Amino acid sequence: MKPQDIEDLSFRIIDEEAGDHGFDEQKWSIVRRMIHTSADFDYIKSVRFHPEALQKGIDAIKNGCTIITDTNMARVGIRKKEISRFGGDVRCLIADENVARQAIEEKTTRALAAVDIALPFIENGIYVVGNAPTALLRLIEHVKAGKVMPALIVGLPVGFVNAAESKDALMELDIPFISNKGRKGGSNVAASIINALLIMADSSEKPK
Repeated sequence: MKPQDIEDLSFRIIDEEAGDHGFDEQKWSIVRRMIHTSADFDYIKSVRFHPEALQKGIDAIKNGCTIITDTNMARVGIRKKEISRFGGDVRCLIADENVARQAIEEKTTRALAAVDIALPFIENGIYVVGNAPTALLRLIEHVKAGKVMPALIVGLPVGFVNAAESKDALMELDIPFISNKGRKGGSNVAASIINALLIMADSSEKPK
């Protein structure tokens, strides 16, 4: 089977096993891709969308926004064709020398320092957290302080320490977000959300 045939069959299997999930077409395209990436149907119950999340994310992509990720794994997993088509880019600063220097000087994590250094790129952009709760919590601090306003935050840090709590804090903000309840998440799942948005943005530009 060709790769596209495998993906199409996988989506049909997911549709059949999910049954009556209750999502509209756009939200289901995101949740289905999350399931496709993780083979985890729990996302049907745990995923959360801010009411403006999808439209804000799609508009930002079509306006050529910068997408910042907390890990290189998420950056590599995001489709590049659609990003370049709209004039945007995707960056991860975790390995940046300035990030490493600031983390050492301030005795903090690289993930947290990367958020600070990424501030000039985050305004009206998309920040993707798939691994580090510290990154999400730092970003929330900056949003609350009025230092930055992303078009969309995708928050899916994974783990046992502050992962669920950081997502709960995100969902208390009145800012476009896509997240989930609980400990599950990961860079691959976070990247899958962006890919679904990129496909929607690209499809909306093509002639019917």
